Amino acid sequence: TFLGALWAVLQPVMTMVVFTVIFNRMAGIQADGVPYPVFSLAGLLPWTFFSQGLTQASNSLVGSSHLLTKIYFPRVLIPTASVLSGAVDLVISFVVLAGMAMIYGMRPSPAALVLPLALVLGFLTTLAGGLWLSALNVRYRDVRYLVPFTVQVLLFVSPVIYPASDVVGRLEGAGFPGWIYGLNPMVGVVEGFRWSVLGVGPAPQSLLMTSAVVACCGVATGLLYFRRMERSFADIV
Repeated sequence: TFLGALWAVLQPVMTMVVFTVIFNRMAGIQADGVPYPVFSLAGLLPWTFFSQGLTQASNSLVGSSHLLTKIYFPRVLIPTASVLSGAVDLVISFVVLAGMAMIYGMRPSPAALVLPLALVLGFLTTLAGGLWLSALNVRYRDVRYLVPFTVQVLLFVSPVIYPASDVVGRLEGAGFPGWIYGLNPMVGVVEGFRWSVLGVGPAPQSLLMTSAVVACCGVATGLLYFRRMERSFADIV
């Protein structure tokens, strides 16, 4: 509370420092020719938005039980608002990322035009998970214990610490198409955000398209399930 808006900056920055020391300096993970601190911070920003939004949205309906049982309003607004609440922190942290990129001599590229699409994809991905988990958490309260574990696993299977090109190369070397990695929608979110901000690496069209399809399907099915469960929220919350 004392730190206020500074807390939104300290979380990704401190994590970036830890990642740089452990994974870059000690483990020797490289970042496609980009300074690793900027590389990891550019991945941590959309990831922090996703992880915080997913965690808050998953418990949003249970936390708003006093509203659900008293008045009627579109229930979908509750998890949606929980996801959008992280946008302010994202903007504040983005200023820090832009400053770091300038310090390292990096300038905006034409890829910056993709940034709005990456942000929309990040919102849809977070909303898809939030819709499913918030509705499930009303009926199955143990879901809240699953969320932190899921977020932790997704961190290591998403290209936050390492470049997606490493995974795509290994998949293609094993005879699998590289776009399979995009079935994790956070791959497209992180890579799209990083590419648009830093302008490095190949244009991740296949990953973005695959992740976009998965995210849209997640939102569509999440809305259907949410609407199906919505009539019973007030009775069981």
